[in-house]
Amino acid sequence: MKNLLLAAVAVTLLAVPAFASKDRQQPAPAPPSADKTAPSYDMKPQSLLDLEDMHKKFVALATAIPQEKYDYRPAEGVRSIGEVFLHISNANYNIPSMMGVPRPAGFDPKTFEKSTTDKTQIIDQLNKSFDSAHAAIAAMTNADFAKPLPKLGPDANYGDVVYLLVTHAHEHLGQSIAYARLNGIVPPWTAEAAKKGQMKD
Repeated sequence: MKNLLLAAVAVTLLAVPAFASKDRQQPAPAPPSADKTAPSYDMKPQSLLDLEDMHKKFVALATAIPQEKYDYRPAEGVRSIGEVFLHISNANYNIPSMMGVPRPAGFDPKTFEKSTTDKTQIIDQLNKSFDSAHAAIAAMTNADFAKPLPKLGPDANYGDVVYLLVTHAHEHLGQSIAYARLNGIVPPWTAEAAKKGQMKD
């Protein structure tokens, strides 16, 4: 009986790869797209417009939040409001540095996010860092966006760095809005739209 049971288990185990291999068959590769239409926008001006919008919104939100709320954090071990704004400023210097853009003199990315809790200084850093990032992109040619950057990956290029810069700002703007809302602060652009009857608060 024992030998019969072992034989049954062995047959079952031998059968599994056959079924599994069928389940894991790779789908046929998708045919190449027939659409050869050029993109409807140019990445350089589009990224500059997007970054400018992020700049305005971060500064407007940082201005609307009172100084006493800058040390607010929703849980222990996460960034405070002030630290999130400095994190964005930090990234605005650090991410372009991947393309060789120099950081400000004396800038230390390891300590920058905790370098001050003063609202005025933090807003000043937001302005300076966004201006720096904007200038870095504005100085690029369209050809620069396709320039290879193998240290980030075999297919990476300068355009990927710009994309990372903009999406990073979007990510933390959402975080900053959530922090503000938790403290009863309506983003200024939302409040303005609500006044015009364009959006509910």
